[in-house]
Amino acid sequence: MVLSVKEKFDLIKRNTEEIVGEEELNKLLKEKKNPSVYLGTAITGRPHVGYFVWVLKLGDFLKAGFKVKVLLADLHGALDGTSWESLEKRYDYYAAVIPLMFKAIGVDTKNLEFVKGSEFQLKPEYMYDVLQMATINSINDTKRAAAEVVKFGENPKLSGLIYPIMQALDEQYLKVDVQYGGIDQRKILMFARENLPKISYDARIEVMTPLVPGLIGKKMSASDSKSKIDLLDSEETVLKKIKEADMVAGDSNNGVMAFAKQVIFPLKEDAKKSFDIKRDKKFGGDLKYKDYASLEKDFNSKKVHPLDIKIAVASEINKFLDVFRKEKKLLKMAEETYSD
Repeated sequence: MVLSVKEKFDLIKRNTEEIVGEEELNKLLKEKKNPSVYLGTAITGRPHVGYFVWVLKLGDFLKAGFKVKVLLADLHGALDGTSWESLEKRYDYYAAVIPLMFKAIGVDTKNLEFVKGSEFQLKPEYMYDVLQMATINSINDTKRAAAEVVKFGENPKLSGLIYPIMQALDEQYLKVDVQYGGIDQRKILMFARENLPKISYDARIEVMTPLVPGLIGKKMSASDSKSKIDLLDSEETVLKKIKEADMVAGDSNNGVMAFAKQVIFPLKEDAKKSFDIKRDKKFGGDLKYKDYASLEKDFNSKKVHPLDIKIAVASEINKFLDVFRKEKKLLKMAEETYSD
């Protein structure tokens, strides 16, 4: 199916928090048949279902005709506290599970490429540009840029200040037109947009999506098992975690509803299927929703109970995770990788 420029733009924009350079994006779609985009993921904590937000968005880019690069950023993992000794194991784990995430939601990966950060980030020309950019930025500039991404602590390490410089340069060395990330990446993306032209490189278009709130608390975190669902959690564990998730009747600002909005409904709408909630007849019988807005309206008016939505969302998540459970080696890899 050939999409128009508007259809491609709308596909890229859906469920985004912000696009810096919308006019540039429109121009790019008009002038370039197969533009390119990248997302970088630092190999730190164990990947969880929150990653499906960006996997789905990269699927949108693929449908819009983009060449997509996923940067498995091993050196960025080290800069943010992953031990050098465990770096290669974590890279191997990410390299095993991230491709399966695309498979789990049926994304065509013909134009998808995975890149290991250290394969190009240690080259002399790249490191020359790191030093060049370091001479035009202060400690405060780089610390401010990385503040929402890097774990600085009370005694910040120099590595965290190098992090945003390298992420900015990745846009150039991966030869992309667009960088995509979560809204927590905004300061780094703006740092890149501001600084690349200072060393004679083009500023890129920056696309950001919201973060999925944690099941408990504000953010779904790889370091807090109660706040997130691991890709290797059992069906029973998924259901238990979802049932225990924060979800006040009438208030849709929670992780369960956010996951439904940002992952489940786009997939259902693309497949022209409904989101189904199973209920006993004495509670009104089954419900079918074609769009998220209808579900949110009923939830906010308390026409549908939080537990009914939770069970339905847990069922959908368990379908996604089937592909991981079939790969028996992954559990052993995860245990060996994250034992430290």
